[in-house]
Amino acid sequence: MQFDWKRLLETDKEQRLTGWLFLKLLALIYFAAFYSLSVQINGLAGPGGILPFQELLDNAEHSLGASSAWLRLPTLFWIDAGDSALLGSTILGMLLSALLFFNIRPRLSLILLFLLYLSLFHAGQIFMSFQWDYLLMETGLLALFVVGGPSRLIIFMFHWLLFRLRFLSGISKLLSGDPSWSGMTALNYYFETQPLPHTGAWYAHQLPDWMLQAGVGLPFFAELVVPFFIFLPRRFRLFAAGITIVMQLLIIATSNHNLINLLTILLCLFLLDDRIVGRLLPGWISQRIESNTQTERKHGLGVVVISAVILSASIPGAIGLSLNTRLPEPLKNWMVQVSHFGVGNVYHIFPTMQTERHELIIEGSHDAINWHPYLFHHKPHELDRRPPFNIPHQPRLDWMMWFVPPKSRENLYWFDRFMHNLLTGNPQVTGLLRYDPFPHQPPQYMRVLVYRYRFTSETEREITGNWWNAEYLGQFHQVASRRP
Repeated sequence: MQFDWKRLLETDKEQRLTGWLFLKLLALIYFAAFYSLSVQINGLAGPGGILPFQELLDNAEHSLGASSAWLRLPTLFWIDAGDSALLGSTILGMLLSALLFFNIRPRLSLILLFLLYLSLFHAGQIFMSFQWDYLLMETGLLALFVVGGPSRLIIFMFHWLLFRLRFLSGISKLLSGDPSWSGMTALNYYFETQPLPHTGAWYAHQLPDWMLQAGVGLPFFAELVVPFFIFLPRRFRLFAAGITIVMQLLIIATSNHNLINLLTILLCLFLLDDRIVGRLLPGWISQRIESNTQTERKHGLGVVVISAVILSASIPGAIGLSLNTRLPEPLKNWMVQVSHFGVGNVYHIFPTMQTERHELIIEGSHDAINWHPYLFHHKPHELDRRPPFNIPHQPRLDWMMWFVPPKSRENLYWFDRFMHNLLTGNPQVTGLLRYDPFPHQPPQYMRVLVYRYRFTSETEREITGNWWNAEYLGQFHQVASRRP
């Protein structure tokens, strides 16, 4: 039997409504992502920020040469990496998201949205090095070929992206050797030790141990078994969509994970079809979409090239992780180069679990006697403050503070620069905080204290009104690195 390659590039008649809804929801997610960056990008990567992007660009051009530096850092900010350019790109991203939502020049909007987010991804450096950033970029790039109706090839690419995200996250947990996953105790720690818990995490942490341990089986099933249903007939795909969406809603109810759960739900749309999506949309919308997409169309060479690039990088990466094997160096270099353009990522969500929460409390003083703390928007500090809900916003400085206690070199580097900016009273950096105790004159002295934070029990909360208990461990330089 000869495979019909032409049919692969034709619009899937059962996914027209799905594709329309997908682009609307993607526009909303893009808007949220750009808005989130607009309130923090200058303090993170502007000329007066923690990690000025212009410094990285200059160093890359000096050490690699202009052409190689561009391939390593494909970004529009080679033209200008100043505050106006960085902030302006986020505002333009919000405007383009609105154009996409209202179906005004959707393909051009998607191209520019991808280029802007890729540029900001590189500008943000370690503050943008998260798996949901890669997920948004690859989703946004593939979305170019959803305009006018998705083809069977592009639907397969979305299925492959969702499979990688889910299955590789599961297999990485098995291969990590982490005792909390193998011992089925991960949820005993997860709600308390995740980067930025919200109130739902406190309530989930109060569940009995047997329920938390039994609950570990759900992510294993959802990540190791269910992803294979993606490539099976319709009833299996619907089951995969249902389980995956329920999992994402449970995570949203108990965790602040920014955009990744919303993106995962979005990708599940292509496990459905117009028979289901049509029931969710008003009849007049369905009729209008169908009347506008009656003409059959074929996607051209672009979708084939982009699909081939993504597959050539992501398949070896998925195999290498799944088999826990080392890839040939040329193949590894190719994967790295492709990843610089925001696609082909190897996903591994929470492969290890922290068993203790170390919170860093930063304080300043004019006399080394009276100390005053800096307060973050979402990071835990006050024991009686309700853990805030921040989805879909990601406060990237707050989030990155969670990575400092292990004392890796790359995290100590940016943290030292952050502390220097506090000591000099840099308004762009202090503007990232909820409260600066030295708004008029920067402190003469700084210190970082480490506390072990634990959720209170129901009884403790009823008596004290506190959400957290805190145990002082010492000054940061004296406390052993948190492991893992």
